[in-house]
Formats: sequence, C-alpha cells, structure tokens
Amino acid sequence: MSDQRHAPTARSKPPAPGEEEASANLKLGEFEDVDTLTLSEAALVINALMLKRRKDRKDRNETDVLNKTLDYLDAFARFKQKENVEAVERLLSAHKELTKFERAQIGSLCCDSADECKTLIPSLSDKIGDDDLQELLDEMAKLMSA
Repeated sequence: MSDQRHAPTARSKPPAPGEEEASANLKLGEFEDVDTLTLSEAALVINALMLKRRKDRKDRNETDVLNKTLDYLDAFARFKQKENVEAVERLLSAHKELTKFERAQIGSLCCDSADECKTLIPSLSDKIGDDDLQELLDEMAKLMSA
C-alpha cells in the first residue's frame, strides 16, 4: 500500500435539498436564476399546451395531477385574459432591481398594499420603495378588473 494522497475533488458538494429559503435574503439554490412564471402565466402555458394536444389528438396523457394543477391555476390565477397577463409581465419586467422570483411572487399574490406585499415577500424590503411598489400594485389591480 502506498501513502499517496489524492488531491481534493474540484467539484463542491451541492447544497442539501430543502435548504432553499424565501425570506429577507433569498436562498433559492439551484433555482436562483431560473425563469419563473406567475400563476396566470403558468395557466396560459398549460392551457395552450393542452389545447394543442387535444387538437393533435394527443390528450391521452391527461393525468389526475395535471387536472388538479389546472383546477388550482383556474382558482388562483388572477389574470385570465392573455393581453392582461402579458401587460402584467411587461410591468413586472420593467423592475430590473427585483429578482425573477420576486416579480413572479408579486404577479401571483396581487397584494393590495406595498406593506402587505413586503410582509409576504420580505426580500423586497430594501429593493423597492413603498411608493414605487404601490404604483406597480395599483397598475396591476387595474388589469385585474379589466
């Protein structure tokens, strides 16, 4: 047996699953820079896919989970019309100081006030002023009622 020592591996150990956190400091792990969707965007994407599958007669794969997901999105997606979903995405995308995750959360939660929004999404506290956030929320509310 030799006493040769091996160099340490160059790869770092991945973070343990479940250590992600969406608090004052976002810790999203492998999902840090992943594009995110609001619930309304997810509903549009999945419904368009399902429509295409039905049109192509490939609807054999509709599972119970998929149907429950669609029911959930139908209940909680705040914006139903494609034009409004796209308008909200444009409003949110204009705020480059916010992460993709934060923008998706704002677009899904549709809070009434900046204070409520910052309570539910603590990482916003030092990224956007209350007046700017309230203006964004008010613009989104107009699209919800349209």
